[in-house]
Amino acid sequence: MTANRFLTFVTLLAATLGCAAQAPRDIVRQAVQTELTASRDDHSHWLYFEIDRQPSKTVKQWVAETRSGSLDRVIERNGQTLPETEQRQETNGFINDPRAQAKQHKSGQHDDQQAAELLTILPDAFIWTRVGEKGNGILLHFKPDPQFQPPDFEARVFAAMEGDMTIDRDQHRIVSLKGRLIRDVKIGYGLLGELKAGGTFDVERRELSPQIWEITETHVHIQGHALIFKTISEEEDDVKTRFVQLAAGTSLQEAQSELFRQSPDPARDQALRQTK
Repeated sequence: MTANRFLTFVTLLAATLGCAAQAPRDIVRQAVQTELTASRDDHSHWLYFEIDRQPSKTVKQWVAETRSGSLDRVIERNGQTLPETEQRQETNGFINDPRAQAKQHKSGQHDDQQAAELLTILPDAFIWTRVGEKGNGILLHFKPDPQFQPPDFEARVFAAMEGDMTIDRDQHRIVSLKGRLIRDVKIGYGLLGELKAGGTFDVERRELSPQIWEITETHVHIQGHALIFKTISEEEDDVKTRFVQLAAGTSLQEAQSELFRQSPDPARDQALRQTK
């Protein structure tokens, strides 16, 4: 073994042993800090194909992210294929509507802020146990920490979960997070409603390009009721595929052109290519 190879071996061994020696909560805390920093520094834009199923609607669409917002080309809505003329009308409607763009931006900021807040409490909301490794992933199990005091309703729901997380050992990035609501969560001491135990969520992520990770699958199935007559339903299965990176300065008009270059039915086209 040459000196260089020996030094490489020692470095990798030290990194592996150091990771193994870390307390599970510290592994999670390091991953959270990495994710928050990456989210702050990531200004990439992507085009992708999305299938989003909810109780009220199901859409198949191409999505293009731009500096002015995300532009959707809906191919199919509730099982009905949209004519291309209607697809163009909808994309033109968003491009020419600054209020719709501002509303989307505000909603996105709220979602990002909420995600960051929940991510921040992740290490302390649970008791973490390291259960093994799979490939390059560190497998961790979590259950609610009874000493944790949730700051708001969203955190109360989050902290009532038990489940598993996979963290990439080298990059300290969250690969997957799966949880199950292990107890009912009451709203207003149960007077306003409650979420039922047994609800689940599953978030899957992957690295699209070096150091850039994105959520590729989200599955949420949580049920409950509010004010007796209304149902609280967080039911969604969202899958994103066929990611292509767009230039940082892509405008909405340029994004529209890219969207309409894509196949209306990428799954069919892929199947046809495989049969040839």
